[in-house]
Amino acid sequence: MSKTKSGNSLIGGFGRHGWGIIIYCAAMFWFYVGMVNDGSNITAPAFAAKNGIEYSLVLSMGTIAGIVGFLFFIIFGQINIRLGAKKTSAICMFLAGIFYIGLGLSTTITMYAICLCVITGSVMSGGYISGGVLVAKWFPKRKGVVMGYTTMGHNLASAFYVPMIAFFVNSWGLQKGVLIPSILVIILGIIGLLMVKDTPQERNMYPDNVTKEVYEAEYFVEQGEDQNGGWTTKKLLTERETWLTAVTTGVYQLVTVGVMTQLVVRNMQLGFTQPQAIALMTFLAAIGVVGSWIFGILDDKYGTKKTMICFGLWYMAALFFNVLELKFTIYISVFMIGMAIGGSANFTTSLPTAVFGRHGFEKVNSVIFPIQGIVTSINFLLSGISIALTGSLRGAYVVFIGILALNIVIISFVNEHKFNKDFNKETDKEKVVDKSLSAELDV
Repeated sequence: MSKTKSGNSLIGGFGRHGWGIIIYCAAMFWFYVGMVNDGSNITAPAFAAKNGIEYSLVLSMGTIAGIVGFLFFIIFGQINIRLGAKKTSAICMFLAGIFYIGLGLSTTITMYAICLCVITGSVMSGGYISGGVLVAKWFPKRKGVVMGYTTMGHNLASAFYVPMIAFFVNSWGLQKGVLIPSILVIILGIIGLLMVKDTPQERNMYPDNVTKEVYEAEYFVEQGEDQNGGWTTKKLLTERETWLTAVTTGVYQLVTVGVMTQLVVRNMQLGFTQPQAIALMTFLAAIGVVGSWIFGILDDKYGTKKTMICFGLWYMAALFFNVLELKFTIYISVFMIGMAIGGSANFTTSLPTAVFGRHGFEKVNSVIFPIQGIVTSINFLLSGISIALTGSLRGAYVVFIGILALNIVIISFVNEHKFNKDFNKETDKEKVVDKSLSAELDV
C-alpha cells in the first residue's frame, strides 16, 4: 500500500479522533445537501402544491437564498474566527433545524424565502466554513482524501435523505414531514459542541496524525504568528489566487447543485416516473460515494490542480451524454454524473488549503467561501430561466458544458502551493538534500 511522507496510508491512519472529525463534517454535508439541494426536489413542489404557488417562482427562491446566504457566509466567517469552528458549526446546525421547521409551517412565499435563506446560510456555513477549517487544521497535507470522505455526505444525502423526506412529506404532509430531520440536525449540533475540538493539538495530536518528529521536520511550526496568518480581507481580495481559487471551485459547485437540485425533475422529463427518478438518484448517489473517494485519492497523488482539470473534462463528457437524450447515453451519463457529483465538493476546501495552507485558514476561508457561494447560487437562476424559456433543463445542461470548458482554462492559471508554508518548508528541505547530494557527487 502506498504511503504518504508522514508514514500514514492513503486510506487510513487518521486516528479515532481524526475519524470523528471526518464523520462530523460528512454529517453536516449530509444535512446541507438534503435540506438545501436534493431535498428541494420534494419540499419545493410540496410547498408550491400546498399553497397554490407557481413552481418556477418557488424554485427561484433558491437564487435569493444563495444571494442572501452570501451575507450569512461573511457573518459566520467572522464568528468562526472569533469562536472557533466547533462553536460556530453548532450554532449553524441549531439555526438550520429551527428554520427547517419554519419552512414546513410556511404559508406564504415570503415566509418560505426567509426560512430558506436562513437554512441555506447556516447549514452551508457549518459544512463549508467551519467544516473546511476543521479539515485544514486537522489534515493539511491529506485534505484531498479527507475531503473525499467528508463529501460522501453529499452523496449519502442524495441516496437516503431524498427518499426519507419524500416518505415523510408524502405520508404526513410538509408541515410534519420536516420535523424529524430538523430534530436530527439540532442533535448533531449538540454532539459537535460536546465532542469536537478545533485543532488536533487540543487532543494531544499533530496534524495528519503524524508523530512529533515528523511534524517538526516536515511542517511549518508557527512561532508567534498572528491568528490570521498575516492575512487581511483587503489583502486577500487583491490577491489573484483568491479569485482563481474561489471562482474555479465555485463553478464546479454551480454545475453540481444545478444538476442535483433538479435531477428528479429532469429524469421525469426524460420519461421516468417520480419513484423511478428518485430510485435513479439513489443509484447515482451510491456511485458518487465511490467518486468522492477516487477523486480524493487522485488529489493526494497527483495534486489538486491536475485532478481538477481531469475532473472538468469528465464532467463535460457526462453532461454531453445526457443532452443527447438517447436511452443508452442517459444511462452512461448517470454513471458519469454520479462520479462527478461525488468529487466536485472535494475541491471547495482542498484547493484553498493547497494554495494557502492551514495557517490563518479561518481568515482565508471567511473570504473565499462567500465568493464560492455567490458563484454557486447562479445555478438556480440558470435553471429557472431554462424552465421558463424552454420548458426543459436540457438548455441549462448545454450552458453548463460551456462553463466547465471555460473553468478548465482558468484552473490552468492557478499557482497551486503559492502560500502554503507546510508545502514550502518540505520543498525547501528537498532542495537542501538535492544540493547536498550534488556536492557529494562533485567531490
